[in-house]
Amino acid sequence: MALSRIWSAFIIIAIVVASIKCFFFGNTEIFNWMVTGKADDPTNLTRTDGIFETCWTSVNIALKLIGIMALFLGFMSIAEKAGGVRLLSKIIGPFFSKLFPEVPKGHPVFGHMMMNFSANLLGLDNAATPFGLKTMESLQELNPSKTTASNAQIMFLCLHASGFNIIPVAVIAARASMKAANPVDIFVPCLIATFAATLAAIIVVSIKQKINLFQPVIIGWLFGLTLLISLLVVYLTTLNATAVQTFSQQLSNGLILLIFLLIILGALYKKINLFEAFVDGAKNGFDIAVRIIPYLVGMLVAISMLRTSGTFDVIINSIKQVFASMGADTRFIDGLPTALVRPLSGAASRGMMFDTMKTFSPDSFAGRLSCILQGSSDTTFYVIAVYFGAVSIKNTRYSIGAMLLADLVGVIVSILVCYLFFG
Repeated sequence: MALSRIWSAFIIIAIVVASIKCFFFGNTEIFNWMVTGKADDPTNLTRTDGIFETCWTSVNIALKLIGIMALFLGFMSIAEKAGGVRLLSKIIGPFFSKLFPEVPKGHPVFGHMMMNFSANLLGLDNAATPFGLKTMESLQELNPSKTTASNAQIMFLCLHASGFNIIPVAVIAARASMKAANPVDIFVPCLIATFAATLAAIIVVSIKQKINLFQPVIIGWLFGLTLLISLLVVYLTTLNATAVQTFSQQLSNGLILLIFLLIILGALYKKINLFEAFVDGAKNGFDIAVRIIPYLVGMLVAISMLRTSGTFDVIINSIKQVFASMGADTRFIDGLPTALVRPLSGAASRGMMFDTMKTFSPDSFAGRLSCILQGSSDTTFYVIAVYFGAVSIKNTRYSIGAMLLADLVGVIVSILVCYLFFG
């Protein structure tokens, strides 16, 4: 019901704002932009696709996802039949079993989770999505109420949506393309902000589900992860911008190839029929991609209407006026459009980031902040629509509130570290 109310509110607010701008401020083209507008039309000041184009975009996203889903789910099927996923589950089981007490110890779903989180850590979005959807399917098998999100599903999605990413490769590349003096100067602030958002997600959901975080296993794993991240930060800060991008690309792409190699070698050792196992898993990729189309269309259309109606501009201008009246520093507000759009659309927030860097320069406070915000969070509502839609969950319970709260922590920490590092 929560998702239904939010979706309805998006559409109602967008139409009301557009009507006010049309009938009271003379913006007679706004209805055309909302319905039939195209982002590349020079007369479309919002640079946002309308409803019809967004529907096509939604289907294209799902179609492009079919190939990626088929590939990774095919390899996942091989790994499962060879026992690789179960082995991975046993390794990380002691930690995950504390955060997911309702999941049986040693369950293969822990292996799926680990592969999803590992892909997210390295910014491998294409790999993370199939692993994440496979995780949701496995958790759905354990879910006693098939239309209501389980505690385990909520914990997983909140951790996934917090967007924990070690190296924001795409953001660094974007800053380099905009001729930033030091494209990697946002690396450490991004890492701090995304780690804070992830910890916030763990804390919020654990409080709601009454999970004791002060257990030796949880503390040990979190301390170990913090130590590894700190060592990686120390190493990467010794590299120049080109070396950081090269290292991150080699690490990310090399890991994918290593996973494929290990899966194949393990299957050969177990004498598995590799290609048959691959095809069995790949078939699910098409089914899942088609199943999420209605959810994608519904959510992306609502988001498109919010953007084309100018609702975001109204919100930003109001916030700026409030802080200006208080005599507070308002530089951070120019970077907030990225934060407002990020939970709704990755492509839109990326566009906002580029627009902010173009308007204020990539080395300005607003330019750097928009990059930190882009690199320290994920597209919450997209995640909700796709992942819950894939398993036909209708009652998302408190998951949206928990995810948005984690997003809010990420935004606040991003602003604070931006002032700390760039004043």
